[in-house]
Amino acid sequence: MLSVGLPTSNMSYENKKTGCFISEAQAEIEDDPPKTHYWYCKPGLVNTDKLNFVRAKFPTGAFHDFHNHPAMEEILYVLSGTAEQWIETEKRILKAGDSVHIPKTLVHATFNAGEDTLEFLAILTPADSDGPMTVDRSQEEPWNSIRSALSSG
Repeated sequence: MLSVGLPTSNMSYENKKTGCFISEAQAEIEDDPPKTHYWYCKPGLVNTDKLNFVRAKFPTGAFHDFHNHPAMEEILYVLSGTAEQWIETEKRILKAGDSVHIPKTLVHATFNAGEDTLEFLAILTPADSDGPMTVDRSQEEPWNSIRSALSSG
C-alpha cells in the first residue's frame, strides 16, 4: 500500500474536530493489480471511526470476487463503466448513476462487465467494527460456481 500526500493539517484537524479536505493527490492509494483504490476517508487518514470512503477503478476484466463484510454495510455508486453486481444469488447490471446498498453479512461481488474501466465509489460503515473488514467467500459454494452455472445453463 502506498500512501501519497496525507493532509499536512491532519494533527490540527484531529485536535480541532473540524472538517478535512482531501484532494486526489492526498488520497491514500492502494494498488491491488489490476485494480486501484483511492481512499479519501478512513480511520487514520481523517478523524473518523465510522466511515470508509473509497473510489475504485477496475480495468476491463477486473473484479472483487464474492466476499462479505461481517459487521459493515456498504453502498456502491457507479461513476462510469458497467458493473456486474451480485448480492447473494441475485445479479444486476449497473451503469453510471446506479447504486446498490448491501447490508452487513450479505455475500456480494463486483465484476467489470464492460469494455471500459469501471469506476465507482464505495462507502462502508462502521469503520470501527470488530473482526475482519472483508471475508473472502469465493471458494465456497455456491459462490465459486454461480457465474459459470448461469452462463452454461
